[in-house]
Amino acid sequence: MDTNNRSSMTDFILLGFSDWPQLEHIISGTVFIFYIVTLVGNTTIILVSNLDSQLHTPMYFFLSNLSFLDLCYATSIIPQMLVNLWGPTKSITYGGCVLQFFFALDFGATECLLLAVMAYDRYAAVCQPLYYTIIMHPQLCQKMVLTAWLGGLGSAFILCSLTLKLPRCGHREVDNFFCEMPALLKMACVYSKVIEIVVFALGVIFLLVPLSLILISYAIITQAVVRIKSTARWHKVLNTCGSHLTVVTLFYGTVIYMYMKPQNSTSQDEGKFLTLFYTIVTPTLNPLIYTLRNKDVKRAIKRILY
Repeated sequence: MDTNNRSSMTDFILLGFSDWPQLEHIISGTVFIFYIVTLVGNTTIILVSNLDSQLHTPMYFFLSNLSFLDLCYATSIIPQMLVNLWGPTKSITYGGCVLQFFFALDFGATECLLLAVMAYDRYAAVCQPLYYTIIMHPQLCQKMVLTAWLGGLGSAFILCSLTLKLPRCGHREVDNFFCEMPALLKMACVYSKVIEIVVFALGVIFLLVPLSLILISYAIITQAVVRIKSTARWHKVLNTCGSHLTVVTLFYGTVIYMYMKPQNSTSQDEGKFLTLFYTIVTPTLNPLIYTLRNKDVKRAIKRILY
């Protein structure tokens, strides 16, 4: 009995949306539907990209990695969130919180880098079409994806190590629906200038630099598109690039707003709903955006089904 009591004191309480108990059932139902769509949509893209030989191209190699990443990202957060919303308790073990915190950071940082890699792929396809297969050869694609995954892993390890070393003075309540860094930092009873500097530096590396490269790529792509005389090719470029640019806007917009502005300038309630958007809504929208706007994917699905 004493052991259980001591063990429970190491658990964290995820407050989630407890301030709005009347909304919890609506939020849980909505999140459950989004999660099912995320699982089905992203799994479909992974299977179609691998089963259809016509989609064995760098673009769909990156897209299948993005879908796998979104599956992992959503799964690291949503199941525990639903358990807490549906069950009588809102607790999470210390180990579970650490794992959730680490993987959320890892997958989020990896997605930042992967979206930049996909922008470079679109630049090579549109601006260097004659040399595209030479530039984006399989070994380079694999190395770029591996770099994105390792970069996310490294940043997660650094931030997780620094954050978990902070004294919490017995605080156990995480004012969010999962163990996210801003909420964990607010639990600490000391201020750490080191973490603030590291967060800002990694924010520049994983958010601002990739976003700048994406914007530069699309500025060059826009100049190239203006010179395209073929209407069919012009529409194809707009469809593929438009899908990627939509995903970039949705993901980077909310993440930069959350992580690159002073923490005190964002209310906790506002932060929860913003976090809900980029952790749950964006992984759901990604496959829908790519399949609804992409004729190649829709044709591949028809070929496999029929």
